[in-house]
Amino acid sequence: MDVRSSRTRLLIVAALTTVWTGAALGRLAYLQLFRYSEYYSRAQHQQQVIVEVGARRAEIFDRNLNPLAMSVPVDSCFAVPSEIADPDMVARLLGKVLEVPPEEIATRLAASHSFAWIARKLPPDKAERIAAMNLRGIYFQREGARFYPKRELAAHVLGYVDIDDRGLGGVEYSLDSHIRSKPGKMLILADAHRRWYDSSDKAPDTGASVILTIDEKIQYIAEKELAQAIQDTQAKSGTVVVENPNTGALLAVANWPTFNPNAAKDSNPESRINRAVSALYEPGSVFKIVTLSAAIDQGITNADELIDCQNGAIYIAGHRIRDHKAYGMLTVAQVLSNSSDVGAIKIGLRLGAPKFYDYIRAFGFGQPTGVDLPGESRGMLRRVENWTPVSVGSISMGQEIGVTPLQLITAMSVMANGGLFVRPHVVRALRRGAQTVEPPQPQPRRVIRQTTAATMRSMLEGVVLNGTGKHAQLDGYTSAGKTGTAQKFDIATGHYFAHQLIASFVGFAPINNPAVTILVTLDSAIGAHEGGQIAAPAFKRIAQQILAYMDVPHDIPVPANTLRASRQHHNYQDLADVTDFDPAQVDMNMAVEDPAPVAPQPAPGAAAPTVELAEGEGIPVPQLQGWTVREVTEKCMKLGLSPVLVGTGIAVEQSPAPSAMIRRGSRITVRFARDASLVTAAARRRVR
Repeated sequence: MDVRSSRTRLLIVAALTTVWTGAALGRLAYLQLFRYSEYYSRAQHQQQVIVEVGARRAEIFDRNLNPLAMSVPVDSCFAVPSEIADPDMVARLLGKVLEVPPEEIATRLAASHSFAWIARKLPPDKAERIAAMNLRGIYFQREGARFYPKRELAAHVLGYVDIDDRGLGGVEYSLDSHIRSKPGKMLILADAHRRWYDSSDKAPDTGASVILTIDEKIQYIAEKELAQAIQDTQAKSGTVVVENPNTGALLAVANWPTFNPNAAKDSNPESRINRAVSALYEPGSVFKIVTLSAAIDQGITNADELIDCQNGAIYIAGHRIRDHKAYGMLTVAQVLSNSSDVGAIKIGLRLGAPKFYDYIRAFGFGQPTGVDLPGESRGMLRRVENWTPVSVGSISMGQEIGVTPLQLITAMSVMANGGLFVRPHVVRALRRGAQTVEPPQPQPRRVIRQTTAATMRSMLEGVVLNGTGKHAQLDGYTSAGKTGTAQKFDIATGHYFAHQLIASFVGFAPINNPAVTILVTLDSAIGAHEGGQIAAPAFKRIAQQILAYMDVPHDIPVPANTLRASRQHHNYQDLADVTDFDPAQVDMNMAVEDPAPVAPQPAPGAAAPTVELAEGEGIPVPQLQGWTVREVTEKCMKLGLSPVLVGTGIAVEQSPAPSAMIRRGSRITVRFARDASLVTAAARRRVR
């Protein structure tokens, strides 16, 4: 009985063990085969935190591959709140360094148990101070920060980005999907006790670099002369656009007021407006180029026909319109050169509303030009069936129609290039690795006949030689253009302002083989306010420098003493020396109310001014010769220095010299070159 009983108990135990083991194996098989994904996901959620870090942005270059925008590595600070024993103390310590209220940091720490950003893209000095505290639960992650080495230069074309490196303006916005890569991933691992023991990151891919049509030297000239014109006239705002009339490539787009895209959030929203593509205004007498070219193209008139300007007054539908002078008999060419409103109105009335409207549309008004920049305005042009009996007369002299500076310079380029509308653009090519792709451009379309364009060029030359644009005459080059002085319309009252005017000049040079078309507008100047008085001289200064920089051959003789005087006036050893100017050294953030002259900056290699430094206050200037633009930028950013970059290639000169003691935040000017002998010598210095 005892043996049988023992066997029975063993069998029962064995059966129970088999059942239990089978159940356990079955449960394990069920979990592994059918619930694996669910439990793996739970484990990953408990053990890992994946944080998205800023996407890396590709470079933006000017047409000569000078860098205008780049990304440099900086530190971002984050916290693991579960590791912080005293959040209030940590918040107070970090608040002092970051100069933010401790309550704000404490709120961030309390919002999450596992992860919280403290500060993104810190300046090197603040990152070092936080790291020196050695606070438990405080960590750093490398991210890319957008850096614009030339500061304000071409700011409205380039645009700017937010803290997550998303484009918010200019090319940064319009080509954001090309420039910006997919965001990187930061993976942080934790053990069962929520102690953080490892982190890794997956770097984002780089986007496509952008090569612009903008030339940084021409852009510098445009911004410098616009700033000078604003200072001279006390104008409220202004715009300069430089275009290749044959291709539509925009060589410069300058606006005032401007901003520094490195600190866009600190700028006034008004200063970030790209007036060249979005500002709407009545063009005034400049629009007479459309009126007269349309009439000539239709065979209604010719340059030599005499027009009775009726001693400066004309009645249209009971409205009396007065000229700025009492003209009698003028040829059509003289109507343009003297800017007679009465003469333009009589020609416009002869053309008729339907034909006039068709030509206005053909010149690109009342619709976007299609430029590859965001925020373009279509202008203001009512449909012809909505015109009043006065509309033909008003539009003929540039009223009752709204245009943008870009539309106006595109219309003048039609005269310059032989009668073709060419779409303006700022993007020359996209480059990814070794592959460069040029965006397709629409085929030019004919607006007026070649003979009409030739007649208009001759008449526009007369404006400069004998008419309202005499201040636009160049030394050594022929030039043509049209002045404009337009009253600003007050939407609130429905009337024109008595004293707020927009002065403008749009022209091109040389006449027979135009290299550039240039537009200058100045809004609400104080004192002299006519286009021929203030915009035409700015056109001359800009055109004179650009044509010399582009090595455009003279097409008229220029006396040697005049050329020497011009060089001395512009402080050039040679007009071609504009290539040595550093656009980053021009302070375009002058207040509109009280413009101040630009302070001269030391040239590369010049001795730096001696500054008294307290013991331990300064840092030694690093040896930068032999380094690339990117390496110099990253080194200076790490040390807390402000780099001023001149040229491209390898660093060959620097100021201050290596080992000199300077304060953090000081500027350090570095000149780059591609000359083989200079580069070789600089490389030897780097090795040493």
